Amino acid sequence: MGDMRVIAVRNTKTLYRDGDKCIKVFVDDFKKSEVLSEAFHYSVVEDAGLHVPKVLAVGTVDGYPAITYEYIKGPTLAQLMAEHPEKKSEYLDLLIDLQLEVHKKSAKSLISLKDYLSLRIQMSSIEATARYYLLSMLQDMPINHNICHGDFNPSNIIISQDGTPYIVDWTGVTQGYPALDAAETYLLFWLDGDIDGAKYYLDNFQKKAGVDKDYIQKWMPVVAASHSVGCRADQREFLIGWIEQNEYNKEF
Repeated sequence: MGDMRVIAVRNTKTLYRDGDKCIKVFVDDFKKSEVLSEAFHYSVVEDAGLHVPKVLAVGTVDGYPAITYEYIKGPTLAQLMAEHPEKKSEYLDLLIDLQLEVHKKSAKSLISLKDYLSLRIQMSSIEATARYYLLSMLQDMPINHNICHGDFNPSNIIISQDGTPYIVDWTGVTQGYPALDAAETYLLFWLDGDIDGAKYYLDNFQKKAGVDKDYIQKWMPVVAASHSVGCRADQREFLIGWIEQNEYNKEF
């Protein structure tokens, strides 16, 4: 692969830097439809006016499926939080503001969040009665066309050299109700062990968004069930415990 430098390795992909390009190379049995879907997602959110790395090409590298993106040089918000803990609240406020900007955009060409979560819950191994309850909850979810990232956390925000925040990892993007996207982010802080960050995020998201935090927490079992599909064993135990709580809007 020439002079390309490895910058990250994941289970199904490896990221390389090649000058001003970032090349994501997938394993050879990765579905072509999923590669094209990821490139499509980035194009949709770029068209919506969000700051994301531009898709430059979709093809192959040494026979492996690959997507070439614009390379954004800079630290992630997670790295900045680790390096400057005294500025954590400032960085969390930026995270919330960026997420609210995402939620202001719409994209009717994306799969609906309701359908996405329904499929994930049906794929899960949680007890049948709990699945039925959660699927019933989803039927009451308002129909919205707001863009929902699906994995909005500090590691998916890159601050470029000119200070512009770029949002990455749009694999699970959908159109739907922002409160569930917020519930997902709240859950991700918990899974990362950052309880203080989780509470700060929830308190300040609900203030800025004008949404009651009890309403966000109402959806926690739903996003926990979705997240339980394909997660690590240690995370699954935590998620199942959350799903099985009798008081679904209880604050942890």
